[in-house]
Amino acid sequence: MDFTFTEEQQAAVEAAKAVFAGVSPDGVPSPALTAGAVAEDFDRALWARLADADLLSLLLDEEAGGAGLDAVALCLVLRESAKVLARVPLLESSAATAAVRRYGGEELRSELPARAGRGELVLTVAANGRTGHDPAELAVTARRDGTAWVLDGVQTAVPWAHNADFVVVPAHTDAHRTVLALVPLGHEGAVLAEQISTTGERLGELRLESARIAPRDVIDAEGAWEWLRELLATGTCALALGLGEGVLRMTSEYTSKREQFGFPVATFQAVAVQAADRYIDLRAMEATLWQAAWRIGTGAVGALPACGDVAVAKIWASEGVRRVVQTAQHLHGGFGADTEYALHRYHAWAKHLELSLGPAAAHEEALGDLLAAHVLG
Repeated sequence: MDFTFTEEQQAAVEAAKAVFAGVSPDGVPSPALTAGAVAEDFDRALWARLADADLLSLLLDEEAGGAGLDAVALCLVLRESAKVLARVPLLESSAATAAVRRYGGEELRSELPARAGRGELVLTVAANGRTGHDPAELAVTARRDGTAWVLDGVQTAVPWAHNADFVVVPAHTDAHRTVLALVPLGHEGAVLAEQISTTGERLGELRLESARIAPRDVIDAEGAWEWLRELLATGTCALALGLGEGVLRMTSEYTSKREQFGFPVATFQAVAVQAADRYIDLRAMEATLWQAAWRIGTGAVGALPACGDVAVAKIWASEGVRRVVQTAQHLHGGFGADTEYALHRYHAWAKHLELSLGPAAAHEEALGDLLAAHVLG
């Protein structure tokens, strides 16, 4: 069994490190210092550099101008982005574009993915349902009216909704099937209300009232939403891992320099034990992440469906990222709350990721249901 990354995956990591080297977490807008949204738009200059480095088309095949890589490669790049709190819709746009290319109709998949891979179009996904706790595919209905599809419902907390060209909206039909509709920004019947995340970034409540969508912009292939949903969840776990690693590195550097009683506090047993526990959290987050990403990327058959591996990764990521930032705040003392220091920004982003992933107890229950439904040999 070989756990090393391929040369292509490692090349993607090196390219990502080069692009993100110019991003300073200290320069990321702070929700503690800004009333309302911290910015009107995401970092367009960084987005252009990602496009130039071919990092927006990792999951696309060569015919669509991509590198033909898998979910593991995307997660490796997302991990690097989270270490510096990169303000770009890399996960949402990459996942949605890949889903269009993989499951979309001929006209849609032949035009949109290549443009998105070049950074000309930005996609996002409405994946939080009506309240953030209910299944996203049940929050919107889709019905046929002639050749068009008509959408009604509400999706909450849509990331980058005010700046994306298309929002991919899951919706359920009368036949209890899920379709994916690409809703253009400013589309008739689609109303956006501003919401603010814990990071201070703009989210959107998307209200659909008899919004008519052309057939070419609706994906009704079996399994499309499930694949996209699992990729988004796994990518969020990668962001949690990268953020946690960045925070633990900051904590290590701080406790190695901060002295009490003439010694660095890192040499105190209580400090070392807490840091070691968080290191174990990160390694567990990493192992479960790569298992889930590998299952999604390869389609490999396992004792449980791939959603089982995703659930395990979400359990570790949701609880792990919270424990890492809480320990970091504790070991930094009052300095951790200083708004001139980057740690409070990481804490806000970690809370957003934790909320996005959902409570570990819910994923444990879902995993229990899977185990009950599948006889393990």
